[in-house]
Amino acid sequence: MQYHVKLESFEGPLDLLLHLIHRYEIDIYDIPVAQITEQYMAYIHAMQELQLDVASEYLVMAATLLEIKSKMLLPKHEEEALDDDGLVEEEDPREQLMQQLLEYKKFKEAAKELRKREEERALLFTKPPSDLSAYVEAKSLPPLDVDLYDMLGALAKLLRRKKLQKPLHTKVARQEIPIERRMEEILQQLQSGQRKNFYDLFPYYDREHIVVTFLAILELMKRKQIIIEQENNFADLYISLRK
Repeated sequence: MQYHVKLESFEGPLDLLLHLIHRYEIDIYDIPVAQITEQYMAYIHAMQELQLDVASEYLVMAATLLEIKSKMLLPKHEEEALDDDGLVEEEDPREQLMQQLLEYKKFKEAAKELRKREEERALLFTKPPSDLSAYVEAKSLPPLDVDLYDMLGALAKLLRRKKLQKPLHTKVARQEIPIERRMEEILQQLQSGQRKNFYDLFPYYDREHIVVTFLAILELMKRKQIIIEQENNFADLYISLRK
């Protein structure tokens, strides 16, 4: 029983010819037919010796190469045919094969590039479109939640400002301010309905006044009598009455 194995190394006779042309560094525009035919037939015989299935197209190409080789061996006519336009040279028997090889090479390179893109695309992973309506510009976002750390950061910034604005000569006058009274004053300042900048509630440098005002604001926050808003991170705080 004869065992047959199909050869998968080459995709067709043109592929085998291109392999030989590259291997032996042959100019595709000036193919030495005798050399390429000899190498091609060597491959065909090797496949037959290994009992590999040789497709008919390989045998057709072998016959074509032998035909071209025989034409190349024929002596050229000394007298060239004439037509109305003048001299006409005989057509090169290799011309048709050369055009087939060039076209095949073009498609082979395109297929290689497409295969490369396919492999690159296989490394990418996609997901269905997501609803990004929540990620709009900051201006259309609701004010950020303000916590105690934001308040302390605003106080630290206020103390730095007041330190720079501190007069060189001051008159010390100690006066205790009850937190309840300062809370009432802040609520009165917010009665207009317009929100106030956090720093506008600290008109004096006096440290005691600053501390009492800050504690009064915290107590009003705790009682949910005021709302403190911040448009963006690190932006100024704004205080308004809770409706």
